[in-house]
Amino acid sequence: MAEAVRSVLGLSAGELSDDEAIARVLDPARNRYRLDTLNVSYHSPLMRALHHASYTFAKRISHTADSQDQRHRMVPGSRPLLTLADTQRPDVVTPRLVAANATALEEFTGAAVDRAWAAKNRLLALGVPLESALYVLPNAKVVRFYDRVAHRALAQVDHAHVLQRAGGDLPGVDRGDCAGGERHPRLARHLGPPCVVRNGLASPRCTEGAHFCGVPVWRDWPDVERRL
Repeated sequence: MAEAVRSVLGLSAGELSDDEAIARVLDPARNRYRLDTLNVSYHSPLMRALHHASYTFAKRISHTADSQDQRHRMVPGSRPLLTLADTQRPDVVTPRLVAANATALEEFTGAAVDRAWAAKNRLLALGVPLESALYVLPNAKVVRFYDRVAHRALAQVDHAHVLQRAGGDLPGVDRGDCAGGERHPRLARHLGPPCVVRNGLASPRCTEGAHFCGVPVWRDWPDVERRL
């Protein structure tokens, strides 16, 4: 990525270090495109340097979360047909709200899920086509797949899915992806929700308007407890 930034700016490594090059493209204090609410950064030659760092993820998410994930057209995934990913036994992602309630969790894992799979298997035994029988399964059904994303798109996905009001299992998934700073901390340090990226640089901090979560996330990011 640093090499790409230098090529855009016509500078050598001696004239622009890796750290300085990364800051030029990712630090919102240096690159105002990072603060733009209209996301017009794809028109910037400098921002195109972000395409040269990309990641492949193996994901395990619910069918519901996968439907949300597919809205991000710049993150192509190798998703299976559900008819080719059928299992005889329950295979689900437990919703966070259910996991936080012992009574609901017992009902979900000990009864509801088992009944759904038993009904699906019974339908198959009666000759119902698999594509029809699958409709009785909950949307917590697991989907496993690989996707690949360039850092440019990763920053935008991160903006959307680490919001406190973002739903489903995706906040945990994408925060794990984007805060994947254990591998590339110099790239990940400038990622986060809009209020973190814009803090002290643009007003308002939060771009969600009336949907502001009410939590001053920017004070403790990334050590913020996600509300249910």
